[in-house]
Amino acid sequence: MTATVTAPLGAEARYWQALAEGRLELPQCEGCGRWHWPAVWRCGDCGSWDHAWRETALAGAVFTWTRTWHPFGGTEGFEKPFATVLVALSGAPVRLSGVIEGPQEALKIGAPVLGRVDRTVFAGAAMPALRWRIEP
Repeated sequence: MTATVTAPLGAEARYWQALAEGRLELPQCEGCGRWHWPAVWRCGDCGSWDHAWRETALAGAVFTWTRTWHPFGGTEGFEKPFATVLVALSGAPVRLSGVIEGPQEALKIGAPVLGRVDRTVFAGAAMPALRWRIEP
């Protein structure tokens, strides 16, 4: 049986809630404008406790990537080999990871990508996951 993650806790709860609704939101400090990921309660730069969660496009460029050829826990649903990417977002100075889907011939550092929110199962719980596609 698969459980669904419904009530994430912690400073990043809003991130997971937004992903579950199909969009990306990231926190930006209201005091100094610094983006924070991972999310924090208090800005380490200016000390502000006030953060605004801003909807951010799932678009950017491949910062780095790796290809996995062997199975391990949590990857049972992926066809092997698969590529995992770290994407530098174009709308915020943040990097997020996910799995590349579709053709991978053009996979390289700097390749433009568009993302989407998907679902995956990890440790028996369904949760949001990012999938990226290389743009021509």
